[in-house]
Amino acid sequence: MSLIIPMVIFMQQRMAEVGDPEVAKEMQAYMKTDQPFYGVKTPERYAIFKQAREHTQINTFIDYSRLVLWLWSGENREEQYMAMDAAEYYKAFRIKEAFAIYEEMLLGASHWDTVDKIASNLIGVLVKEHREFEQKLIEWRQSDNMWLRRASLLAHLKHKEKTNVALLQETVLMLAHEDEFFIRKAIGWALREYSKTAPDYVANFVADHDEELSPLSRKEALKVIEKVSG
Repeated sequence: MSLIIPMVIFMQQRMAEVGDPEVAKEMQAYMKTDQPFYGVKTPERYAIFKQAREHTQINTFIDYSRLVLWLWSGENREEQYMAMDAAEYYKAFRIKEAFAIYEEMLLGASHWDTVDKIASNLIGVLVKEHREFEQKLIEWRQSDNMWLRRASLLAHLKHKEKTNVALLQETVLMLAHEDEFFIRKAIGWALREYSKTAPDYVANFVADHDEELSPLSRKEALKVIEKVSG
């Protein structure tokens, strides 16, 4: 029998044991979701994951895939958080073949608390290393799924000097017309992060496209620049 199933069950049982029903209600209300929570806060979740790692070794990509996806399919929200924790932790398996795992997670994500981390910390890292995955970002920015459109922006967050500026600019301008808060915020966030690498470019881009960008996007994009200059 695979050792991954007992590992997952251990984490589920520990979260059920330490979870606080009142905290669970608060978390559920904050995320505005019907998905149940255990009521386990981040430090407690990290501690449980550490305990699980001490008893079970993840030595193959197959085990990595099983662990991440089994956790992701859990009923409670913290299991999805644990899946993202595991996906990030085992760096040796964050390889090209893992993109399909991360995409499956993204397609099942329903709010910023999962979408943002998957897009920036998992998918974005692979896009930077394997540029053929940029085609996925091009597909997502045209999706009817608003969270995929947001992901097409946030996947650039950690690229710094390796940012595909042309692709980012094209995506920003393609989505700039949207009224959706989460898209406008993501546009500003992506530009703000790139401004840490190329402040003059971002300042000029915002000025050149003042009428196309929303006030929220402009404000977010210029935060770092204005703080440094001001």
